[in-house]
Amino acid sequence: MLKKMGEAVARVARKVNETVESGSDTLDLAECKLVSFPTGIYKVLRNVSGQIHLITLANNELKSLTSKFMTTFSQLQDVPVEKLAAMPALRSINLRFNPLNAEVRVIAPPLIKFDMLMSPEGERAPLP
Repeated sequence: MLKKMGEAVARVARKVNETVESGSDTLDLAECKLVSFPTGIYKVLRNVSGQIHLITLANNELKSLTSKFMTTFSQLQDVPVEKLAAMPALRSINLRFNPLNAEVRVIAPPLIKFDMLMSPEGERAPLP
């Protein structure tokens, strides 16, 4: 069991390092056996988080994403609505102050059975 956990941690570290070193706009953490978004990733990505526009978290065991995730990656633009719609336990997702594309704004509401919070198009987060 510890060996599998170690392999999963190493996989996450490898994928995060690839994103940082390549300057990619994509962070692929699919199939990493995540139950939560690791807090250490925020520190590693602090210099590149603003350029990340796509995060893949498919095939994990996530129960929730924190508000820190949403504020750190507030520039995410594409939301996989069909994948969210297929999550029967999902009750709410807060995507406020993200520059969501028009397709997400139009297609999402009729497909989903949970609360999806969005800011009006073009609205920015208040300055601290």
